[in-house]
Amino acid sequence: MTDQTKFKNMAVALDIGTTKVCAIAGYLNEYGKLEVVSVGTVKSEGVSRGVVSNIDKTVKAIREAVDIAEKSAGCKFKLIHVGIAGQHIKSLHHHGLLVRHDSNTEINQNDIDKLIKDMYKLVLPPGDKILHVVPQEYTVDDEQDIFDPIGMSGVRLEANFHIITGQITASRNILRCVEKAGLEVADVTLEPIASAASILSDEEKEAGVALIDIGGGTTDITIFKDGIIRHTCVIPFGGNVITRDIREGCTVMNEQAEKLKQKFGSALADEIYDNRIITIPGFKGRDHKEISEKNLARIIQARAEEIFDYVLWEIRRSGYENKLIAGLVLTGGGSLLKNIDLLAEYHTGLPARIGHPVEHLAHGYTTQLASPIYSTAVGLLKYSIDNIANAKNAYVEEFKQITSVIQEDKIEKVQPRDLYEDQDESDDMSDDTKEGKKGKGIFNKLFTFTKDFFETVPDSEF
Repeated sequence: MTDQTKFKNMAVALDIGTTKVCAIAGYLNEYGKLEVVSVGTVKSEGVSRGVVSNIDKTVKAIREAVDIAEKSAGCKFKLIHVGIAGQHIKSLHHHGLLVRHDSNTEINQNDIDKLIKDMYKLVLPPGDKILHVVPQEYTVDDEQDIFDPIGMSGVRLEANFHIITGQITASRNILRCVEKAGLEVADVTLEPIASAASILSDEEKEAGVALIDIGGGTTDITIFKDGIIRHTCVIPFGGNVITRDIREGCTVMNEQAEKLKQKFGSALADEIYDNRIITIPGFKGRDHKEISEKNLARIIQARAEEIFDYVLWEIRRSGYENKLIAGLVLTGGGSLLKNIDLLAEYHTGLPARIGHPVEHLAHGYTTQLASPIYSTAVGLLKYSIDNIANAKNAYVEEFKQITSVIQEDKIEKVQPRDLYEDQDESDDMSDDTKEGKKGKGIFNKLFTFTKDFFETVPDSEF
């Protein structure tokens, strides 16, 4: 494949996380595998629990990550695919119905598109917006549990939908940050769905699996069964809360707590046998601080168990607790914690494994990309390439329309005042008089018109 063909088919994805911002570029080779051209990763400081909290810092991080990726790729990026997450993400289920006028014709993709389009008309709480509409099972007349109704005949086409929503303000901030960084947004994808694209196999999705993406600020859950997304949610806890507990429990600095977690941390205190003593340097000649490895593990285990309590509660709420034959797949930076897969098995009673984003990568990928830390970034790239024909997502288009309507409203509010102001008089007025005239507007004009009318009418007419 020539370089020109590579750049033509290349997609660029952006993962804006709580701990890092990652820009990744790549394309599909002739064997259908993902060839990663470049990766740019920088520390994230303007994002809290998956939501942008500081525009300027986030814009700076995006620009730095994209610059690194552009230098490695040897080209400039313009169109970029962005992931969205955060505790504002919610999901709901809804039933759709389409009555067809001609029962003799076959059901086609247009009928399914009409059903999906109707879902975007749902009334949501103020400030929420639909991100994804995922079809579940279809029903044609009285025939239920149909996964692909195209080609069938029938009058009533029904479907169950899994609808994912998010706050439009959170999405607006992400779009604003990307545009301020000099880039254009192609589409917005839910990060848990993207992670599943890079981690899970088709067999796991068919058998039933729950993907647990433990990030820095949030833990994303995606449940699959029969190859279809059944449940999605975001838990507002991640690896950062474990670091904070270590900092407070061991009375150390945040950077020291993070290093303790990464180098010596374990999610199971019972698996610590030698119980080594970890020595931390003191400040400015003060005494060193000593922490036992078992006590460190106890602090980590307590918070990790709390996260898995929420995970188990969400799995039970989805109704698929006894249908997950493939069990749990853990990914994200939090899955690098030692023995966390064992703790997940003990705490939930489901089999667990650590997921690495190598399912669709072409041979020769770097060790860096094989880390669970990059599961969302690789998944966003894979998902964007698979859906590159529908890159102009309706969600982004609707957002742009909303923005233009707001701007038009502002223009319309300014225009009426100009229509009713007397331009000839205003030219001879002083600045102070102009301000007074401007403040009265149309009421002054109406008063003058009424006064002239009564003065010109003869007394005999009353």
